[in-house]
Amino acid sequence: MGSNAKYEFDDASGVLRMDRVLSSAVYYPIDYGFIAQTLSQDGDALDVVVLCQEPVVPLTVIRCPGIGLVTMLDGDTLDHKVVAVATGDAKSRAATKHYDIATHRLDMIRRFFRDYKQLEGKAVRVDDIRSAEHASSVIADSLDSYKRTFSEGR
Repeated sequence: MGSNAKYEFDDASGVLRMDRVLSSAVYYPIDYGFIAQTLSQDGDALDVVVLCQEPVVPLTVIRCPGIGLVTMLDGDTLDHKVVAVATGDAKSRAATKHYDIATHRLDMIRRFFRDYKQLEGKAVRVDDIRSAEHASSVIADSLDSYKRTFSEGR
């Protein structure tokens, strides 16, 4: 949160690497990470945006239930982001459903994902934020995809 550095976890080496500095004049308005041992439709671990009052140090494990889902179309690829709340943050954990989050904050998240690749010449479409049930379904599918892929030897 508060940075314009884009990090990616490198599965091969097991380390976090800086992928790039975002080209657009934007910064992450929320903490951004991934759910371990998932494989999403874009070929990466499933992304998660975590509402927390404080920026979290990269690679910190956070207990954070999913309360919503943002789906993007990034080029031709579906790119899901689970919206979650940090249970260790009393202010954030008060949100238990996606509609508990202030509309302005939801708009900031959607706007960020619409704008962050714009100066790279990439078109991104961002859908409305959907319910925890949608997030649970995508998480389950991503967990199954990971198990199938790695049990068959990726």
